Formats: sequence, structure tokens, C-alpha cells
Amino acid sequence: MTMLSLTRRCCRPAGWLLTVLLCAAAAPADDWPQWRGPNRDGISRETGWRADWPAEGPKKLWEADVGVGFSSMSVSAGRVFTMGNVNETDAISCFDAETGKLLWKHEYPCSSKDPNGYPGPRCTPTVDGDRVYAVSRHGHFFCLDAATGKVLWSKDFARDFGATSPKWGFAGSPLIEKDWVLCEVNATNGASVVAFNKRTGEVVWKNGRERAGYSSLIAFNLEGERCLAQFCADQFVLRRMADGSELWRTPWPTSYGVNAATPIIAGDKLFLSSAYGFGCALFKITLKGPTELWRNKNMRNHVNSCVLLDQHLYGYDEGELRCLDWNTGEVKWSARDYGKGSLMAADGKLILYGQRGQLGLAAVNPDAYKPLAQFQALGGRDTWAPPVLANGRIYVRNLDKLAAFDVRPAKVSAINP
Repeated sequence: MTMLSLTRRCCRPAGWLLTVLLCAAAAPADDWPQWRGPNRDGISRETGWRADWPAEGPKKLWEADVGVGFSSMSVSAGRVFTMGNVNETDAISCFDAETGKLLWKHEYPCSSKDPNGYPGPRCTPTVDGDRVYAVSRHGHFFCLDAATGKVLWSKDFARDFGATSPKWGFAGSPLIEKDWVLCEVNATNGASVVAFNKRTGEVVWKNGRERAGYSSLIAFNLEGERCLAQFCADQFVLRRMADGSELWRTPWPTSYGVNAATPIIAGDKLFLSSAYGFGCALFKITLKGPTELWRNKNMRNHVNSCVLLDQHLYGYDEGELRCLDWNTGEVKWSARDYGKGSLMAADGKLILYGQRGQLGLAAVNPDAYKPLAQFQALGGRDTWAPPVLANGRIYVRNLDKLAAFDVRPAKVSAINP
């Protein structure tokens, strides 16, 4: 329809009413199919979502019981996936993203017990097309039909590889690499990492004898080689993706073996961070080895990772939100608003989630901390699952509940008398 014909249609006799419902300028939306989003970097490409929240926060669309655990959410094709445990039974659950209706649930026996009282699964399901992959805290590995929850194939890391569970359970989320799905299996007999055929579950390769940390694997290109980054219990290992063979390693002996934050890789730079007073470092990396550029204790990530935006890192130094200069490690600003929280970034804003369920926004600004909004999204005890923005909705969870909030662009009603 031309602009002229639209004008003629609007010029009607008095008494004729034309109402046109228009969505605000079409804003790019995006799925969030795995841990830390499409690129495993905590950054969404979604724009145009509403950040002008009222004091009570954006509209809550729905809330659902999911069982205890620390799994975050994956969102794909109108479905939300997470994990939880009820009465020593794990569940991988799938909800309708708009309504919160439970579409399916796959349950299996699994102990939720934790030596420090943090029960339930840690892994975030990974969605790849029509399939979803998930790992329990004790190494039950499932490939499920994403639409129905039907088990397509499964593995048991203890039974199939002689693996043992890490002290606080398996936490790494499955990584998709072309026709493969990769996991840290924690078998020190030569199957520290295993690549499976993602359609059949057949083992493609297995390699390594390192103990698993609580991080997630990262795939990237370096000097023309496809590489695999593995942040183990006491070291960082760089592997060839083709067969898992080791290129090099660098020591990273954190207390209790808690290397949990996902490494950040940008070009030929690698950032590692851990808590318990250990700190962080930036390396320049080649296929032959790393060169340390700086090291300090300005960012001690405990369970959640930083995001890298415009040469600055934003993340939680233990219980303090901070911004660091990527190139020097210098602290640009600090804030204590969220405790030991988690975050992601989208459209020039940080989406911040506190360990006691506070959800808020701050500007991506290296010069100063500029909060934009904050409200109590969920209550309850410590929650470390990062928030997720996908298709105009923000999803958060506490220990046993999942909630969705509406941040889609407002609709505009145009009336012509």
C-alpha cells in the first residue's frame, strides 16, 4: 500500500473510526539457546526492549515451580528450558515462553545433596535445533527431543567412562561444535573431555586426564586452528578441537578447585578469573603458549563470569559489582548493590541479578556506575543463575522458582476520527 492510498483511506467522513495497532519500530529479538547465550559471552544482540521500568518492575507474565537447583535458562523456538530437583528426582523441564505452561518434563532419580547445602543440578541445558542436551550434577547426560522431551540417547559418565562427580557436582553446560556435542566428563583415565556425535551419542574422541572444574567449555579460532578452551580444577588447558590433543596449559590452582567462571576469549587474548582471593589475569595467546599481560586481584569471579564490552570488563568481584579496563586490569568503578550476583548485557545496558533476587539495570558505562532500575523479582535464599533476555522477556530464577517478565516494546494505538 502506498503512502497516498493510506492517506486516502484515513480521510473518512466524520464518525468513521480507524484504529491501527502498530508495534513500536520492529526491534531485533533473539533466542538464548545455551549457557551465556548464542556466543557463550553473556551478550545478547536483542535491541529495542523496554528499560523504562516502573518502581515495581516490568509486568510479571508467569511464575513456575522448577525444583531446587542452580541451572540457568535456555530459550529457543518459543520454549524455555531449565533443570531442578524435587524429592531426589531431577527434572529437565520445558515451558511455553509466553504463558509458562509446562510442555513436558523428563524426570530421573538423582541425589540433590551438596556438601555445603547448595542442592540440585548446576548445568544449563543446551538447545540445538530440535534437540536439547543436559547434564545432571552426577553425570547423567541426556539428548532429548526439544518438542516432546523424548529421550533420543543418553550416557552415564560414571558407568560409561569410569568418571567421578566433582565435589559440588558437574556444572559445565554441553557445547555444540558442528556435528558434535562436547562435555567435561571428569574421567582421569583419558576421558577428561569427550566429543560425542550429537545425533547418535557415539564417541568421536576422548582426551585428557585433568579434573573438571565448574566452568564450561569454549570453542574458538586461533591462528587458523579450531581450538577448545578447558578451565580445569587447577589449570587452563588449550586443546585442538579436531581430536582433543593438548596444545599447552597454564597453572591456575584456586582453593578447593573452584574454577567456575567461563573464560573470556577475544581474538588472541584470554581472561581468567577465580575467587577465594586468587584473582584474575589477561594473557596473549598463540598456538605455542600464553604470555601474561597483567595479573591482579581486582576481579575475583566466584560462580559467575564477566562480560566484555568496548574494552572493559563488567562483573562481580566476590560481592561487589565492578568495571575493569581490559588492557590494564585497572578498576574503573565499584558498587555493592547486588551482593554476589550475576549479569548479562544487551543494547548498551547491563541486566543485573542479585543473590537475593533483586533484578535491575545499569548503563554500560566505564566512567561511572549508573543504575537505571531495580526491584525485587523473586525472594528466597542465594540464587546464582544468571538472568536471560530473549524475545522481549527477562527470565530469572531463585533456588526453586522461575519467573518471566515482559520487556517487549510498547504497542502504539493510532486513532483517526
